[in-house]
Amino acid sequence: MFLGTYAPRLDEKGRIILPAKFRDELSTGVVMTRGQEHCIYVFSTREFEILHDKIRQAPVTSKQARDYLRVFLSGASSETPDKQNRVTIPGNLRSYAGLDRELTVIGAGSRVEIWDSEAWATYLAEQETSFANTTEEVIPGLF
Repeated sequence: MFLGTYAPRLDEKGRIILPAKFRDELSTGVVMTRGQEHCIYVFSTREFEILHDKIRQAPVTSKQARDYLRVFLSGASSETPDKQNRVTIPGNLRSYAGLDRELTVIGAGSRVEIWDSEAWATYLAEQETSFANTTEEVIPGLF
């Protein structure tokens, strides 16, 4: 499970050093793709295979499912960390997420998310108040 918030930098070659706590799970390879709110989703290869099995069950007759899958999978890229635990973030994904040198990497349970630090700060500021004031069950059975 991926947890926590980290602040690595993007190097001049478009690479990021994976946070130490994520390295074991991601050492054999990652799949990066477009995420919601213009972040980048990062899955271990194993987790992406599980996700892909679920994706394959989407009805091909559903236009909404086809549209989502096209955007989600066409932006996906399989990457392998180098010996210094760096992975290259493909240019199309860096553009999609508006990444600059300053990044925020968060653990989001089964995936990692990579955000431009300014975009993350804005998102978090907008969401923290509503999170703190939540009075209804958002995720059934959680609390």
